Amino acid sequence: MRKYVVIYRSVLMENLQYAANIAMGFISYFMLIFVFINLWDYMYASPGDLIAGYTKEQMIWYVMITEMIWFGARSATIRQQVSADIRGGNIAYLVNKPYWYPLYILSRYTAEWNIQLPMYAALTAVIGAAMVGGIPGFRTVTILAAVPCIALGMTIHAVFKICISMLSFWIEDADPFQWLYDKLILIVGTIFPVEIFPAALQPVLKLTPIYTVCYGPAKLIVDFSAEKYLEILSAQVVYLVAGCGILFWIYQRGGRKLYVNGG
Repeated sequence: MRKYVVIYRSVLMENLQYAANIAMGFISYFMLIFVFINLWDYMYASPGDLIAGYTKEQMIWYVMITEMIWFGARSATIRQQVSADIRGGNIAYLVNKPYWYPLYILSRYTAEWNIQLPMYAALTAVIGAAMVGGIPGFRTVTILAAVPCIALGMTIHAVFKICISMLSFWIEDADPFQWLYDKLILIVGTIFPVEIFPAALQPVLKLTPIYTVCYGPAKLIVDFSAEKYLEILSAQVVYLVAGCGILFWIYQRGGRKLYVNGG
């Protein structure tokens, strides 16, 4: 485990030196949030209205938090590097290193979002306080409960993104599948909460990674309840275990294919 900590620290220090580059993404984030603030402000006829059980402040904060997670989770490591290593043949060199390649990628990714996410969280707090106001019924202790869920959600997101990238063992380009996954997470779990979709569709959405990556952590912050917390945390543990199992299976199968083909 010590070697993964070393990888994490080295990437963390590397990203700290380029924090200004990460901050450039604040422009896109602010423009997007500005649009959504005005959109939901228009859709709520009066401050007391509810849409899918959310007040206007809760809905806007929900979108800001999910977008914060989305921007903080962006990384070329889990999308481009894995596919490039496989297609370029570099994977044959990396599998002989004294570490497990998927955990090497996860260590790098964790270091990246540990820098990106707090920066976007600080920006979100400033924008929200200045343009929206506080979250109704919000308690500071809610953040302490939500942090583990955010970390688990980011890890689940990374595991499934790596799984998709490792399809490059069999196909030339896994980017179309990455695009489909990203748009599913963005539209269903990020821009709109699960409750806004038809009641018949909601149980299906709760059985997908969408429920655990963006929706769950944001829901806990804007409308915390102990029952919902246990439900989301349990779903995340199940998805993390299942995702790691799938990742291990794909990597093992891909590795055997690599050796058979003389990689």
